[in-house]
Amino acid sequence: MNADTIREFVRRQPFEPFVIRLSNGETHEVRHPECLLVTKTKVIVYYPDDDRTVHLSLIHVNTVETLQST
Repeated sequence: MNADTIREFVRRQPFEPFVIRLSNGETHEVRHPECLLVTKTKVIVYYPDDDRTVHLSLIHVNTVETLQST
């Protein structure tokens, strides 16, 4: 996965929450555009409820998908 693809999800207007799926099966939901930082090789997801961050290597990102409304 490349950084530009993820940036496209972040820049969508209006913003739609999305999920990042990793090669190990792990998932990370992004519910607000300010809770994500994309660099050349990494994605940093911020979880405000827990006040924690998760650092993901782009080489392990398999897919990025819009979250479905439930």
